[in-house]
Amino acid sequence: MADDYLVRIGKLIRDARQHRGWTQTQLAEALGTSQSAVNRIERGNQNISLEMIARIGEALDSEIVSLGYAGPMHLRVVGGRRLSGAIDVKTSKNACVALLCASLLNKGRTVLRRVARIEEVYRLMEVLNSIGVRTRWINDGVDLEIVPPAELDMAAIDAQAARRTRSIIMFLGPLLHRMDSFRLPYAGGCDLGTRTIEPHMIALRRFGLDIAATEGLYHARVDRSVSPGRPIVLTERGDTVTENALLAAARHDGVTVIRNASSNYMVQDLCFFLEALGVRIEGVGTTTLTVHGVPTIDVDVDYSPSEDPVEAMSLLTAAVVTESELTVRRVPIEFLEIELAVLEEMGLDHDRTPEYFADNGRTRLVDLTVRPSKLEAPIDKIHPMPFPGLNIDNVPFFAAIAASAQGQTLIHDWVYDNRAIYLTDLNRLGGRLQLLDPHRVLVEGPTRWRAAEMMCPPALRPAVVVLLAMMSAEGTSVLRNVYVINRGYEDLAERLNSVGAQIEIFRDI
Repeated sequence: MADDYLVRIGKLIRDARQHRGWTQTQLAEALGTSQSAVNRIERGNQNISLEMIARIGEALDSEIVSLGYAGPMHLRVVGGRRLSGAIDVKTSKNACVALLCASLLNKGRTVLRRVARIEEVYRLMEVLNSIGVRTRWINDGVDLEIVPPAELDMAAIDAQAARRTRSIIMFLGPLLHRMDSFRLPYAGGCDLGTRTIEPHMIALRRFGLDIAATEGLYHARVDRSVSPGRPIVLTERGDTVTENALLAAARHDGVTVIRNASSNYMVQDLCFFLEALGVRIEGVGTTTLTVHGVPTIDVDVDYSPSEDPVEAMSLLTAAVVTESELTVRRVPIEFLEIELAVLEEMGLDHDRTPEYFADNGRTRLVDLTVRPSKLEAPIDKIHPMPFPGLNIDNVPFFAAIAASAQGQTLIHDWVYDNRAIYLTDLNRLGGRLQLLDPHRVLVEGPTRWRAAEMMCPPALRPAVVVLLAMMSAEGTSVLRNVYVINRGYEDLAERLNSVGAQIEIFRDI
C-alpha cells in the first residue's frame, strides 16, 4: 500500500515536470539534490516527506503536487535533551544577500560558493529572475550561478517577493549605474519598528540618485552630472548603508572615500568580492574605505562568502541553554571576540582551536567547544555597538543566556524599536524578563524553562531565541509559523537534530 502511494506520487511529479518541460537534472538543481534522487522519487523508490513534496510543488509551480503544502510551517520541540558532537556554521546570510545584489554590477558570470539556502536568498533570486537575471543551483545544489541579461526588465519586477525582504534596498547602488530611472517596491523584512532609508539616500545622492516614494514604490532618477567630489560621511555606521555606498562607488569612474563606514563581517565580504571584480579598496576592516571604481565590470568571477558569526552565536547559545558540550566548527572568530569575552566573564567554560582561514582566504576561523558552565550575570549591561563591538544581531541571544545565569542582567537593545519587546515572549516559557521600556529588558536568572505552545515572534533573532529556550524546557513545545526563522537559517531544525535535539517539522492538514 505504501509503495503504491509512493508510485502514484512519483507519477504526479514526473507528469508535472514534463508539463513544465524540465529534465530530471533541472528539477534536481532547483531542489538542491541529485538527478538520481529525482529519478528514484519519480519511480516510487524513494521515501518522500511532506516538506519535499511542498518544495517540488513550488519548484514546478504545480497545483497538483502542491496539494501537499498545507499552510505555514511549525516546529514541535521535545525539550530537556542534551546536545553533543559537532556542528558546522553555514555561510553568512547577510553576506550572501549583499553579494546577490552586487552581482548586478557584473556583466559576466558570477558563481557564489556554498550559498545559504534560506528564504531571504530565495526572495532575492525571485526578484532577480523576474527582471531577467538567470540563476541556477550547480554542483549538486551547493553553489549558485548568476548570469545577467544585457538589459534588465524592471517593469516585470516581482513586487511581492521584493516586499518580503529589506535587502531589496541594496539594489539601489548597482541599478543607478545601469539605468537613468527605475522603480523599486518598498523594502520589507523583519518587523523591527520604523526604519527609514534616509541614511542610504544621504550617501546615494552624492552619485546623482534622487528618490520619490509614492504608492508603495521608490521612484528613482539618476543625474549623471553629479559625482562625489569630497568624502562621503555616512550619518549612521550601518551595514546595509555602507554596502549601498560601496555598490555605488564600485562602478563610479573615480576615487570615492567613505567615512564612518561599517567594518562588519558582511561589509568585509562584500569588499573582498568587489576586489575579485577588479575594484581596488583601501581600508577594509576600518571605518574609512577608499574605493577605486571601474566604470565597466565584465568578468567571470568565483567567490566563497565566509561563515555567519550570528549563526555561530545561535549554536553556542543552544549549547549554553541546554547545558551541553558541543563543538561549533568554522566560527569567524574576529566577529565574536567581544561576545566570547563577555561570556568568559560570566563563567563560560570553552576552548578553541588555532585559527585557520575561510574559503575566501581572508576571514579567520576557529572551532569552539562549549561545555556546561555555572554562569553568573555580568556586572555591566549587555548592549550592542558597531563592529568591533558586540554585534547588534547577537544581543537577543544574551536574553536566553542571561536567563540561564545566576542574577540580574540588563539588556539594552537601543538600535531597534520593537525587538526588546519580543524577548519577553520568553516569559511564556518560564522566563522572568521585565520590560523597562521599548529598548531595555531586565532578565532574572536562573530559569526553569517550561514547555508551551506559541506563535513565532515576527523578528528573526528573537524567534530563534524562543526555539532555543524550548529546547531546554522539559516536555513538548510547539512554535507556530516559523517562516521568519527560515528567512535566516538553512535547515536549522534538522541540523540541531543531528547533534541531539528533537525537533519535528509539521504543517496543519
